Amino acid sequence: MAELWDILDEKGSATGRLHERGKPMDKSEYHLEVYVLIENDKGEYLISQRSPNKSLPNMWECTGGNAVAGDDSLTTALKEVKEELGITLEPQNGRIIQHRLRCGTAECNGLVDVWLFRQNVDLSAIILAPDETCNAMWASRDKLNHMIDEGVFTTWGLYTYIDELLEEIKMN
Repeated sequence: MAELWDILDEKGSATGRLHERGKPMDKSEYHLEVYVLIENDKGEYLISQRSPNKSLPNMWECTGGNAVAGDDSLTTALKEVKEELGITLEPQNGRIIQHRLRCGTAECNGLVDVWLFRQNVDLSAIILAPDETCNAMWASRDKLNHMIDEGVFTTWGLYTYIDELLEEIKMN
């Protein structure tokens, strides 16, 4: 069965129409994407490695995905982390640190919410989804920036360095 998304307007409000993933969207149509940073008490971030069978194989990333029809930003964030890492995040530990339009190679149809959850997670409790992830680790800001420089961490075009993204925390 095809994955369906709610079609949103430029303000992020649902239009009442649905879109089938993989088909082109009109210029005035948008869909919700979420990216989730999980920070522990040491100031490290939980990142995962994409499975070899996915686009951008073996790249490291923060967990993320597209909202399916009927799901809001928080629901999507919690669902993606549970699906990809087997982790149950506590909703009260998270907040949106950035909301922006994401432009791909040909169009600008993604409305992105970047979440920051402050929660300690034991790496041994992670359950990797073989179709999604093949590894996970904690990484400092310096390590993430180094991985970006090396081209092994994808930022999905949202920021140049992790410090740029996390600067949003000070502004909010």
